[in-house]
Formats: sequence, C-alpha cells, structure tokens
Amino acid sequence: MRALERHRKLTAIWSSEPGFRGWFSTVNHTDVGKLFLVTAFVFFLIGGILAMLIRAQLATPHSAFAGPEIYNQIFTMHGTIMMFLFAIPTFEGLAIYLLPKLLGTRDLAYPRLTSYGYWCYLFGGSMLLVSMVLGIAPNGGWFMYPPLTGPIYSPGINTDFWLIGITFVEISAMAAAVELCVSILKYRAPGMSLDKMPIFAWYALVTALMILTGFPPLILGSILLELERAFGLPFFQADLGGDSLLWQHLFWLFGHPEVYIIFLPAAGVISTVLPVMCRTTLLGYGWVVAAAVALAFLSFALWVHHMFTTGIPHMSLALFSAASTLVAVPTGVQIFAWIGTLWKGRPELHLPMLHILGFFVTFVIGGLTGVMVAVVPFDWQVHDTAFVTAHLHYVLFGGFVFPILAGIYYWLPQVTGRKRFFRLGEIAFALIFIGFHLTFLAMHWVGLLGQRRRIDTYLPEDGWTTVNLVSSVGSFIMAMGIAIVILDVVVHVLTATRGPRNPWGAGTLEWAMIIPPPAYNFASLPHVASRDPLADDPDLPLRLARGEGYLGEPREGRRETLMVDVSSGAPEALVVYPANTRLPVAMAAMTGLFFLSLLLKFYWAVPIALAGVAALAWRWVWQLGRSVDEAPAPVGHGITLPSALGADRSPGWWGTSFLLVANGTFFGSLLFGFAFLWTVAPGWPPPALFEASLGEIAVGVAALAVTVAAVESAVRTNRAGGRPLAALLAGLIAVFCVVAVCAVMMARIPAPTEHAYYATLLVLTGYALFHALLTGLMFAFLIARVRAGFTSPSRRAEFTIVSLWTKYLVLTGALVLAACQLPDLFT
Repeated sequence: MRALERHRKLTAIWSSEPGFRGWFSTVNHTDVGKLFLVTAFVFFLIGGILAMLIRAQLATPHSAFAGPEIYNQIFTMHGTIMMFLFAIPTFEGLAIYLLPKLLGTRDLAYPRLTSYGYWCYLFGGSMLLVSMVLGIAPNGGWFMYPPLTGPIYSPGINTDFWLIGITFVEISAMAAAVELCVSILKYRAPGMSLDKMPIFAWYALVTALMILTGFPPLILGSILLELERAFGLPFFQADLGGDSLLWQHLFWLFGHPEVYIIFLPAAGVISTVLPVMCRTTLLGYGWVVAAAVALAFLSFALWVHHMFTTGIPHMSLALFSAASTLVAVPTGVQIFAWIGTLWKGRPELHLPMLHILGFFVTFVIGGLTGVMVAVVPFDWQVHDTAFVTAHLHYVLFGGFVFPILAGIYYWLPQVTGRKRFFRLGEIAFALIFIGFHLTFLAMHWVGLLGQRRRIDTYLPEDGWTTVNLVSSVGSFIMAMGIAIVILDVVVHVLTATRGPRNPWGAGTLEWAMIIPPPAYNFASLPHVASRDPLADDPDLPLRLARGEGYLGEPREGRRETLMVDVSSGAPEALVVYPANTRLPVAMAAMTGLFFLSLLLKFYWAVPIALAGVAALAWRWVWQLGRSVDEAPAPVGHGITLPSALGADRSPGWWGTSFLLVANGTFFGSLLFGFAFLWTVAPGWPPPALFEASLGEIAVGVAALAVTVAAVESAVRTNRAGGRPLAALLAGLIAVFCVVAVCAVMMARIPAPTEHAYYATLLVLTGYALFHALLTGLMFAFLIARVRAGFTSPSRRAEFTIVSLWTKYLVLTGALVLAACQLPDLFT
C-alpha cells in the first residue's frame, strides 16, 4: 500500500467529526490534549487577572479598591484556580497530548475516559467561575479551614461551591491519572522496555501515581465538610466530638504532595528539553528516575510541616522537620544531573533554554527558602506571613511556569508544523523574569517585616508601603510578559512559515511523524531499541510512513494499537479502540447534574442523576467487547497476537487496579479520620457505643464469603466453556444480603448529628453500602452479558474485573464490621 493511500485510510478511521460538532464527540488524545491546554490557560489568565486585583489592593494602605468580602473571594479564587484549574490540568493536557507520541503508539489506554475527564474539568471549573460572577464565590481561602468554613461561621453557599466544584474537578484528575498509569505501563512501542522509556514518561507515571494516592484525602475531607454543612454531621465541631485539625491533616495529606505533583511534570519537561538544547543526552538517567521516585515517597511524609504551629507534640515536630529537610536530597540529585548535562554538552541559547535558565535561578531560591521554613523555630516566626506566600510562588511559578513555557516553545513547532517568525518570546521572557523577582523578592522582605497573609489593607505606619508598591509594580511587569507570550503563540499559529520536521534535532519519537501530527500519529508503529530511537535511526520516519512497522495495514473501521509487557515492552495483545462518541460529554453532564443538585439542595434530583449515571455507565461498558470470538491477527514483523479481550489482565483489569488504589487510599483516609478522632478529639468516648449484633455480623460475614466464592466459581465456569449464570445469581443474592446488613446497621446508628462517632460510623457503613450496590450492579451486568452471548473462554476480561471489585468489597466490608466492634473492645 502506498504511503498516501495509507494516510487517507488511517485519517478516515481516526479523525474526529469536522467542525464545531467534533469537539463534543472526539476521543482522540491529540484533540482532547489541546482542549485541556487551551482551557487551562484560559483559567490561568483569569487567575492572573485576580492576582493583579490583589496586588492593586495591596499597592497602597487603606485601599478602597475592594472591600473585605470581595477581597476574600478574590484571593480564594486566585489560589483555587491556579492550583486546581491551571497547574494540574496543564500537566494532564501536556501528558495526554504528548505521551502516545513519545511512547510510539496511537492513543492512550481509554480514549473515552480522557474525554470524560476533560468535560468534568470544564463543567466543574465553570461552576466556580459562575459563583464568582454572581458574587458568591468561595471566600475561606483555597485551603478552606474549619471552623471558619463550617455551617456556623460560613452559612452561605460560597463554601459549598468550593467543596462540590473542586470534588467535581478532581474526577478529571483521577481519570487522567488512571489513564496515564495504564498507558505508560502497557501502551508503548514494541521493544520499549522500562529502561528505554522517555524520561518524561517516567515523570508522568510518578505524578499520576501521586495523584491517585494524594487526591483521595482531600476528596474525603470535602465530602465530610459538605456533610457537616448540609446535614449537621459534626466531624469538625469540637463540642460534638469532632476536631478541626482533622481537616488540616486530610487537606495537607493532599496539599504537600500537590506541590510535587505540580513540580515533577515540569522537571520532566526540563529533563527532556535540556539535553536537546545542549546537543547531548541526559546525564544520570537512572539517578534522575530514582530521585523522582524518592521525591514522590518523601512528599507524603511532609504534610505536618504545614502544621508546626498547631500544637503538635515536639517529637512530631522533630521528625517532620527532619523529613522536610531530607527532601532536598532527591531534588539536589536532579538539579546536579541537569547541571552535569549542561557541562558535558554544548548549550545553545534558544528561547526554551532561556526559560530553563530562569527556572534554575528561581527554583533554587524557592528551594532554599523551603529548607528555611522546614526549620521549626524559623517557621514559627514566618508562619502565616507573606514570606510563606513568596516561597510558595518561587517553588510553583519557578518550578512549573518557567518549565511549561520552555515546553510550549519547544513543542509548538510539533503542534503547528511551523517555525517562529517574529521574536517576541525573548522580550516576554525578560519581562516575566524581572517582574517575577521584583514581585516576590519584595514579598519575602515584607513578610520578614511582619505582614500577614490574606490581609486586605494595612496602616501607613506599618512601614510596608514602599515594599508593597514595588511588589505590585513587578507583578504588572510580569503580567505584560505573559500577555506577550500569548500574543507570540497566536502570531506563530496564524502567520509563521512552514518549518522542518525536527527543528531541534531531537531523538524522541514525537518528531518521527508528520507535523502537525495526523489523528493516528504513526502510519505504522516503531520497534524501539534505544532511548533516542530517532537519533539512532534517522530514516525511521520514512520507514514508518511506508508501513514497515507494526500495524502498517489499516483494517477498515478499526482503531488498532498494541498492548505490551510492562517490563520488556514485548507485544502481548491487539487492542481495538471505540470510535467517536458523545457518551463522555453526556456522562459528564449527568455527573454535573448530580453535583449541581447537591449544591442547590435539590436533593430530589440526586437519585435521578445517579440513575442517569448508572444507565450511561451501563451503555458505556456494553458497547465494548464482541459477541463472537476473534482469531489472533497479524500485526506485522511476522507476529500474530490475540485480542486483549481474552487476557486475564485486560486493559479494563489494569484500569480497575489503579482505580482501586485510589479507592483504597480514600478508605484508608476514612479509617485514619476515625482513629484520629477517637484518640485526639475531645468528648471521646461518646455517651453510648454502637454495637453491631452478632446476627448482623454473622450474616454480613457469610454474605461476603458467598459473594467472593460465587465470582470465583463464575470465573472458573466461564474458562471451562460453561454458562456461569447460577454462580452469578448466587453472588447477586449474596450482595443484596450485604446491602441489607449495611442498611439495617445504618438505620440503627443513634442520632449521627449528636456526636462525631455516630457520624463517622454512618459514613463507614454508607461507604460499604455504596460498594455493595455497585458490585450488585456489576453482577447484574455480567448476567446480562452472559445471556446475550458476550462471554466465552476467550472473552473473559469482564469476569476478572468484577472479581477485583468483589474482593475489594469483601476486604472493606470486613474492615467496616471490625470498626463497628473494635471501639467497644478498647473501652
């Protein structure tokens, strides 16, 4: 087949619908990645405008620019937008766009999930913007500390917008994290073993795993605080057995890893772009990977250093202070690896290199001030001052925005197929660099002079006027630089001339395709034998276009790619993707209806929304699979592979496994909260302990045992070629027994609004009830699939997925039963 004919066929198979309608049905990673990035930078502009309003307010004392209430909304929304609606979605967009190209494949593992995540992000972010337009935006700070944000001191709807909107947005982050983990581990070019992966893929994998384990504590905290506000469950009210410090623990269990979740993708950009700018390879590839992994682990041991002034024991202060200084070691390893790369190479001062140099200067200063605030006596002095705000911006702006700008200018020719015509970027860099350091060096200074964070005015005699004015002038200089960057990108897209395929002479696979990239990425998939396949084989793009790689012969209407072994990259199975669909946007809209019903207190609409989500999820999964067995198919290079639907560890199994990691972290955080309140909060033990009856426990344990036995029997029967309807029906009945036990226990919990103990038990049993209902729905789905002929010994993927969820229900259900009994044993 000629290259042009192959291009036409693949384009017809993989391309999105033309025009505006295509935005709502596309599931192609290139399109969704662009949507993520454009939307994230729109939010960045809004957050930047809010920052300018803050600096205008603080430029002079007694400013009448905004009153306290509006100012509180401005600084809360600024932090919320930058942390939740810009930084993480920018990483998601960059990874979604780049990773299949870097990994030498045609798309991510779950294209529809990618699209669903984007629409959840857009709808959830829009909810927050609407609140700002209506003047009822969140006003308790982006950290939302109770009791300030509880029902007593914040009775309006402002806080609810944050709690519900951010939880909605975080669905997007969780979806992207599952997507990226599975894609990086299982969807790579054949031959690309773990030690040959592009360094950006390693950083993206570590970041995605951190999202899966770092976001659930915040989701839990948001749910608990919203339950307190909406229904009076007293998780954070000290007079009813709660403790506001529980929120701080849950929030910073997310909040400190969040800093590294933002930094690590930017470090991945540096590690990718810097060697190209230096005409060499990255020094210490293995050390850099190890440092990124170590940084991820250490980041989860640092959350208490945000709580040094809350009265925690001195031993804890010492341990967390030591851990906070230890984090400088893996960070230093990466920085010295980058310096070594500069030393051994021949650096060329292109525009991406300017931003990398800006990153070095800014981030090192931010890291040094981070070590300062890790020292307890110093932190006691500067806690809650502008010094901490300045440190945060040095780390996040210096550690994220400068690398992202370097990445934008590095990969922009790949996106557009053009080279720069006007040279506005250098002017923009100078303005951003100078403006940033003017703004935040001055903020360090005024913080040391005693200016508190989050104040809306100050007195002339405080002595802060000149420093604040300098800081505000610097911020507007920086804003002009950002505006010029946007102008430069727009000009590049509209007027720049056609550029070469690989303008930087890079060795990674994203430059081995037509640019701008076609919808299918590669006409045939490469076989990878090194970390820089394009540098080692300059003729690779031509051979791939000729169809000399894997899957070079397109099959009509089938979007195909390969699934590989995790470690070696050996091809394992053939994967067929679903086509364009509007299911993701419909599912996101129905999910949005659920959150909007909670926000507006239209509780009658909540079950309608949940039923809609369940119906759409049923249809979503029903469209997968085949009603007939598929024979192994040739994929090129003389290799024949079976369908991924026949694998015990199918794509769905991998996605479920990572989703359960996040789910287990959520449940573990809930158990942590229960134990924390029991041991620390005032008013424990409660007036009366709840005790599940022996009958309830016996029925619950028996039902859990029958459920897992039934699903394992169904797996064995299906593999043997039988119809496992009897086993599935027995499992469904057992699950309904679990539902009944949970419902009876919830009904017997006394007055959950009277004590945090009862409220926590209600949430624990509610968690078990939800998962029992979910597992029951899966059993019903499997029964329908068996009856419709969608299963066979070679189409068994759905059984292993339901088996995972069943085992998780059994584990968490047993722990919930134990939690209901253990307190009585220790009193």
